[in-house]
Amino acid sequence: MSLELEQPNLFEQFELLIQKEDTLEIREFLNDQNISDVADLINEYPEYEARIVANMAIHRAASVFKILDIAQQKDIVKELPSAKTAELLNELPADDRTDFLEELPKAAIRDLIKLLDPEERKITLSLLGYPEDSVGRLMTPDYVYVFLHNTMTEVFETIRKYARNSETIDVIYVIDSNGQLIDDVRIRDIILASPEKKIEDVIDGRVVSLKVNDDQENASQVFKMNNRVALPVVDENNILLGIVTIDDMLWVANEEFSEDMQKMGGTEALNEPYLDIPLMKLFRKRVGWLIILFIGELLTATAMGHFEDEIAKALILALFVPLIISSGGNSGSQASTLIIQAMAVGEIYISDWWRVLKREIISGILLGSVLGLLGFLRVAIWHSIIPDVYGPHWAMIGATVGFSLIGVVLWGTLTGSMLPILLKKLGADPAVSSAPFVATLVDVTGLIIYFSFAYLFLEGLLL
Repeated sequence: MSLELEQPNLFEQFELLIQKEDTLEIREFLNDQNISDVADLINEYPEYEARIVANMAIHRAASVFKILDIAQQKDIVKELPSAKTAELLNELPADDRTDFLEELPKAAIRDLIKLLDPEERKITLSLLGYPEDSVGRLMTPDYVYVFLHNTMTEVFETIRKYARNSETIDVIYVIDSNGQLIDDVRIRDIILASPEKKIEDVIDGRVVSLKVNDDQENASQVFKMNNRVALPVVDENNILLGIVTIDDMLWVANEEFSEDMQKMGGTEALNEPYLDIPLMKLFRKRVGWLIILFIGELLTATAMGHFEDEIAKALILALFVPLIISSGGNSGSQASTLIIQAMAVGEIYISDWWRVLKREIISGILLGSVLGLLGFLRVAIWHSIIPDVYGPHWAMIGATVGFSLIGVVLWGTLTGSMLPILLKKLGADPAVSSAPFVATLVDVTGLIIYFSFAYLFLEGLLL
């Protein structure tokens, strides 16, 4: 029985072709692969990335280029000849081209825009003119529109004539003679309708649209709530300007998630891959927050100094300071992370603050009670083993620790849950109320709560 020879895998085939230096075979090979496979080749052989893109059919090269990381895109454009770069940029969808250009220095943007065809240059400059992180930066002007009086036969003629360059034709948009958006119609409804039927007979008036200056993150929530693959973008006068597709929203969601995770870790958003960011730029991104947190911790030292006499009189209180403030910081970090994540996915809105507050009060009391009981038991058990450690007032010391934990944990949960909502109300990014920031804030106030309970239970005994 003959054995079938094992076929070389994608990477082995590519290496063989590179060794043969047969440009024609390389082009045929690359154009026969899936777009994702070509992207894998670029990731595996970064030294050949520009050559790979240059040897593909331009429409396929553009499809590969737009799914690569920004650092890879920059490297490829640097190495490509000007003519090939111009061909690639003109072939890219307007929204993907804008995404790429907005990551470049202004001088580079000017040079690359000169390579665009006049019409594409006009579109690109228009998109770049919208505010950063707005829906206008994401939209593409390539879409199919029809009028109320068009029959289904006329609609299909329009689709055949204009849809070739559209990013999607799943939805057809209905406008009036002034360009105002009236409705959108799914392609399936058009296909299923009889040829003589008119658009006005199939619309339902339930169009959902985005404003051109809407925030991209808010637009992502609109997509999620309405289960759409594309949404129209209009100006303040309801003039249809373009569409935004679901692939752009997936990119936005990924970017926002990465940005929030970085901010929650106590750093500025990097906006580029970690290994590609210059070391000094990474330093600047991180040092600002560390300085702010350091200054916050200096307040903790100040608070400790304020209670210096009390600590001197009852040195045993100092043993529990790390326990108290870390418990408050941990509970605050927990609450902050939960609320920020819930706000990010649209589970919580600013108007829900009272419901959140009530839940966190109950949660804080329950969590604090558990930790407070453990803290009291720690003192009691240690006293039973070594009676001289806490002396005759061990029960009051245990009560101080226990009630302090309840107060600090409750305060931590309230701070961690309310601060993100407050920042959102003020128009700031909730992610900046990150776990380190909340922990630092609770450290300072936790000391005040701790020594206040110490006065309550130990005044006249140890203090």
